Amino acid sequence: MSRTFSRTAKVTVSPFRRSEPPAVLKFLKKKAGSPTAAVQGAGTGILVFENTSEVIRAENTLKAAGWSIRVKGPPPEIRTGCDLVIEFPLIEELAVLRTLEEVGLHPLQTVPVTGPLLQPVDLFHVKDFGRFLMVRAANMKLTVDRQTGLIVNVSGGGCPDIPYLAQEMVGRSLADAPEPRRIGHTLCGYALQLAYEEVRRRCLPS
Repeated sequence: MSRTFSRTAKVTVSPFRRSEPPAVLKFLKKKAGSPTAAVQGAGTGILVFENTSEVIRAENTLKAAGWSIRVKGPPPEIRTGCDLVIEFPLIEELAVLRTLEEVGLHPLQTVPVTGPLLQPVDLFHVKDFGRFLMVRAANMKLTVDRQTGLIVNVSGGGCPDIPYLAQEMVGRSLADAPEPRRIGHTLCGYALQLAYEEVRRRCLPS
């Protein structure tokens, strides 16, 4: 069978030729392969809470349940008065929320990270002074002597337990010093714990 388009050319259409896919399938295929879809499908989200105490509870709950999460600072586009958010794998959103609901925690927002302005801010600021390394987490700073492994300074905050934390930690090695979360009682102690963990990660062999 043939179709004639001019007097000089003929095009033969094979009866076995596959038909073109419907337009909607083309559209869906294009969407699935787009950069935006890839980011949303394999990206991260952030949980926004009313206060820092809820963030701490949520972190402990999710880590105990085996979730891979990180505590970070809120992105510039999201400011609620709380200095911390939780970054989590977006594909697990429903299961993560169920885990939190079981302990009575309800985030104010669950936000997919879809652009640079929604990227959570890393809490850690590191200054390398050669022999000494200082890590700041939120408003707390911890400085360690790399040669000896001794903690040489704890500063920042303004909470009542900071002098006690400094007394118990300064002059002791990273391997022997008590964890701030074990002996602290305030949010400053929690921030110091984050700095302590980051210093150990950078200075102690894994």
